[in-house]
Amino acid sequence: MEKRSSSIFELLYSRAKVVELKEVLLFKMSSKPLDYENLNENVKKCQYAVRGELYLRASQLQKEGKKIIFTNVGNPHALGQKPLTFPRQVIALCQAPFLLDDPNVGLLFPADAIARAKHYLSLNSGGLGAYSDSRGIPGVRKEIADFIERRDGYPSDPELIFLTDGASKGIMQILHTIIRGPNDGVLVPVPQYPLYSATISLYGGSLVPYYLEETADWGLDINDLRQSIGQAQQNGTTVRAMVIINPGNPTGQCLSEQNLRQIIRFCYEENLVLLGDEVYQQNIYQDEHPFISARKVLLDMGPPISKELQLVSFHTVSKGYWGECGQRGGYFEMTNIPPKSVEEIYKVASISLSPNVPAQIFLGLLANPPKHGDISYEQFSRESKGILESLRRRAHIMTDGFNSCRNVVCNFTEGAMYSFPQIKLPPGAMDTAKKLGKAPDVYYCLKLLEATGISTVPGSGFGQKEGVFHLRTTILPAEEDMPAIMVSFKKFNDEFMEQYE
Repeated sequence: MEKRSSSIFELLYSRAKVVELKEVLLFKMSSKPLDYENLNENVKKCQYAVRGELYLRASQLQKEGKKIIFTNVGNPHALGQKPLTFPRQVIALCQAPFLLDDPNVGLLFPADAIARAKHYLSLNSGGLGAYSDSRGIPGVRKEIADFIERRDGYPSDPELIFLTDGASKGIMQILHTIIRGPNDGVLVPVPQYPLYSATISLYGGSLVPYYLEETADWGLDINDLRQSIGQAQQNGTTVRAMVIINPGNPTGQCLSEQNLRQIIRFCYEENLVLLGDEVYQQNIYQDEHPFISARKVLLDMGPPISKELQLVSFHTVSKGYWGECGQRGGYFEMTNIPPKSVEEIYKVASISLSPNVPAQIFLGLLANPPKHGDISYEQFSRESKGILESLRRRAHIMTDGFNSCRNVVCNFTEGAMYSFPQIKLPPGAMDTAKKLGKAPDVYYCLKLLEATGISTVPGSGFGQKEGVFHLRTTILPAEEDMPAIMVSFKKFNDEFMEQYE
């Protein structure tokens, strides 16, 4: 009897093991590491509105044959801006160095472009096809340091300048270094460029918003900053950094020297590192508020603050009159960052071995363009001035166009590449959006896209005050096309308002 019981037990046990094995195999077959439910939660929480629902719908409509005007992203060359001649000549020679040995090279390229190409090729053993130092080519970093000194009036150390694959990569690297966990917060202006909200979410930190005041031309009130940081601290958040975007994206305002002084003093008092996103510093469309770097204002303020406040500043070849977004060239410069921290930042940069080498050449050319007396100076000056003057005119055309529309109010674009009009949506439109499960401004932008082909970004993608709605559009469409685009927008908007009011 005992033998029989033992056999039954063994049989039941073996069957149970088979069932368990089947369940394990079934689980393994149905649940894999890259299945959606198993992904890193921070990846799933990460949102980037500039390439979100509106962009995907616009791409689909384009495939179906509809003409789309992609004003959702600051991508100048995609909207017809011509590349500057001199940098492209230099990079062409660097990419094809055998041309330099051709006896007829001087018939196709100016002598200063040839000399500059030889200079850059001499800086990196193996040319553009070889890795550089993980911080970037030392000679290019020296050119950038000289540019910063000319701009600010204070020397810059090339060893504290890191070249990156676009400014975005540098911003992401510094935020990754700052954020230690979910209790670490970063003060970010709202409306903000979604790179910040997405990256802070991706790295598991907390975004602490401070609101810009639309009725004061998107100005900044230090009292609002104090309220934001106080609220965050009450919630158990340790605020470690503050972001400024100057000129503003999406808001287009230029910070005054007085504002910058207030911000720097605030960061000093609160022991925050200041992150200066200054990628639009060439894009200025008025004379009252010129661009002033945070670094210059900091150093002008003198000790102890100029020796103690930690600052990281960012720039790029993607914006300005360069518009070389696809080249992916950017840099950051560190001020008052301890040497051991710089070593850790260098260690992380080394994981990627080298930033994009052709883009480093563009950065060198941005920092050291043709000078008065050079063969290419007149053409370079004519091209760059022509682009900025046209952008200034387009900023006025777009602002005036929006302000002529029913229930639309728009501040003038002082700088950067965008208009950010407020759309006063009727209750009927908001009710319809709610029934469709859409945010009201998303619904408006989708209807605009389908009616006109104009692809924008809803203000909710950048953050905005409760009950207030915006959209962001670039001012980059060709100047000759701008009046027709604004007529198309006005026609849609006025009909939309008529329908829902």
